[in-house]
Amino acid sequence: MKTDTNMAPSVPTPTPASGAWKFFVYSAIGIFVFFVPVSIGGKSSILLDHIVTWIRTHFSALVPYYALIVITLGAMYPFYKKTWNKDAVTTVFSILKVFGLIVAVMLVFRIGPSWLFQPNMGPFLYDKLVISVGLLVPIGSVFLALLVGYGLLEFVGVWMQPVMRPIWKTPGRSAIDAVASFVGSYSIGLLITNKVFKEGKYTVKEAAIIATGFSTVSVTFMVIVAKTLGLMSIWNTYFWVTLLITFAVTAITVRIWPLSRMSDEYYGGHQGDPEQKVTGNYMKEAWSEAMKAVEQSKGIRTNIWENLRDGFIMTMGILPSIMSVGLIGLLLAEYTPLFDWLGYLFYPFTLLLQIPEPLLAAKASAIEIAEMFLPALLVTEAPLVTKFIIAVVSVSAILFFSAVIPCILSTEIPLSLSRLLVIWFERTVLTLILTAPLAYWLL
Repeated sequence: MKTDTNMAPSVPTPTPASGAWKFFVYSAIGIFVFFVPVSIGGKSSILLDHIVTWIRTHFSALVPYYALIVITLGAMYPFYKKTWNKDAVTTVFSILKVFGLIVAVMLVFRIGPSWLFQPNMGPFLYDKLVISVGLLVPIGSVFLALLVGYGLLEFVGVWMQPVMRPIWKTPGRSAIDAVASFVGSYSIGLLITNKVFKEGKYTVKEAAIIATGFSTVSVTFMVIVAKTLGLMSIWNTYFWVTLLITFAVTAITVRIWPLSRMSDEYYGGHQGDPEQKVTGNYMKEAWSEAMKAVEQSKGIRTNIWENLRDGFIMTMGILPSIMSVGLIGLLLAEYTPLFDWLGYLFYPFTLLLQIPEPLLAAKASAIEIAEMFLPALLVTEAPLVTKFIIAVVSVSAILFFSAVIPCILSTEIPLSLSRLLVIWFERTVLTLILTAPLAYWLL
């Protein structure tokens, strides 16, 4: 993003020394919070998980009401912003959010039918997912301000330029999208992708690849999946395998239909602004880009506040969707054969791959299309290998109806629902095939 040189900066321009200090210190704090296991009270986990656990333990009577307030705000927000009827998809999800609020009120105040209060239904959704997400995403967004706001993404982006085009058929600048999505959120990644696409810096095909290949859920959501399935003791293994598999699957899907046949035109048919290749010393260029990012970054308080605000707004959108779409998905899984039928699409693969409890694994793989948390709920009692594989599928499949698909459909990227469903099926199958051997080898 270019800065206006005619405008006086609101803060003094950082010196090279202060820029380097911010780059190293703030990035290191972000990396430590998200990726370095710490033992506290005999439990080994990342610091973000410890913080959330401490809040849940010391404020156990208050957190259910906090989550209810967030759900209430999230259900009201589309109507307050007058965006609830923007299109058919938005209208449906706005109504579902209201339904999610009704269910949450019933759970908190313990009114309603007995089936809602079965341990594997409403209480599981509310206690294990809604409350965890309601705390993890806003708190995580504070530390994301440090991880992605002071040059680390730009530094990584330059180094990734030589590999992005040959492997993923996207420009080097898309590495920023990829990492922002993985450590930030799909909403941040899609926001960046749509903006850059409209600026003519991505072709239709490149934007579609990035939106469906990199815009997965963030580290904070992965923590919830890992916690639900008891994988926090092998958190780093789970995280890095998921990162590897997600990007490997994307490298394959870009070479098959429908992504391989997407248009190479730019937005609106206009002339684009292709990326210029980096020449010369990559370290020098990467450092230069990182220091430019630090120079253009906002103050630490402003950055943290804006990330916290955005994280809270995102949480408002997510919680009522989990409560409604998640409950509908659980009811369909418990009381109808729908996902058993869909599971047979994947059963040949889970059987041939010798995944323990192959039919359960196939059903869990199918239910991911409704909500990315649901597969974890189905395999909580499964063998460790099955839990690990399904935890990776939950993230690597990327596309699900409670959030990512509506977000993509609301962008300017010309991806139809039918194509998104095909890409979801491809990603799920490929993830199963690639993850199963790794799971047996590592576990």
